[in-house]
Amino acid sequence: MTRPSPPPLTYLPLGEQPRRRLPQLFTGLALYGASLSLLVRASLGVNPWSVLTEGMERRTSLSFGTVSALLGILVLLLWIPLKQRPTFGTFANIVVLACSSDLGLALVPAHLGLAARVGLLVGGVLLNGLSVAVYVGARFGPGPRDGLMTGASRVTGRSLRLVRTVVELAVLAAGGLLGGTVGIGTVLYALTVGPITQFFLPWCVYRSGGRAVGIVAPAGDVVPARDVAPEAGSVVGWGRGFGPVHERTAPAPASARTTRTVPSAGSARSARSARQAPQE
Repeated sequence: MTRPSPPPLTYLPLGEQPRRRLPQLFTGLALYGASLSLLVRASLGVNPWSVLTEGMERRTSLSFGTVSALLGILVLLLWIPLKQRPTFGTFANIVVLACSSDLGLALVPAHLGLAARVGLLVGGVLLNGLSVAVYVGARFGPGPRDGLMTGASRVTGRSLRLVRTVVELAVLAAGGLLGGTVGIGTVLYALTVGPITQFFLPWCVYRSGGRAVGIVAPAGDVVPARDVAPEAGSVVGWGRGFGPVHERTAPAPASARTTRTVPSAGSARSARSARQAPQE
């Protein structure tokens, strides 16, 4: 049986529980910037957007964080034809990432040995996945780059996975031509950061109304969510394609969820099928 399409991912207004959500947002963004600095210092390859940022940094006298902020503003301008509206989290993404990545680069030394660089690479990827779960879980809206991809997906009707792949391949090619670092770290990041984020997200997502019932990946695959707290809440997820996904809410408790409909009149076989039918 085909599952119904979930509603689009919704973000919460700034005024809803800001004492709980704002620290989570800023912590996640600060950790994300720090993870980028670890990947840069590892010199074994960074994620596609950082490849472009690093390449532009090497062609200018600007710092990595400054280039990242300017690139974020430029990407934000591309939202206009897509009729995509920025949120508080969008602007916080630009500012906090720029500051925290420059701070991390100032604290972490360059030209380390291979063993130390491998450690920085692995630690940077793990920290990056965790930080994405933290700031996405605060539900303040997408950053400039993610908003560009979700907006393009909505306007073109193409899958988020396809749009993200095309955009990031183009960004990676441009960054590589400018001198950005492409290597094993780039491949490791692409293969692992999505699952890492997916693992941490159920513990980080902010809930408001309804009950977490699942994480819906961009391709429509549903990954069961973990009931991490007794309070009701909706779930946002990061699918295998490493892109923001949809949420579903269910105000009724788990025991009251409706299963697949079966004929009410029938034999014991029908009753047994109803008891064994998977949850929607």
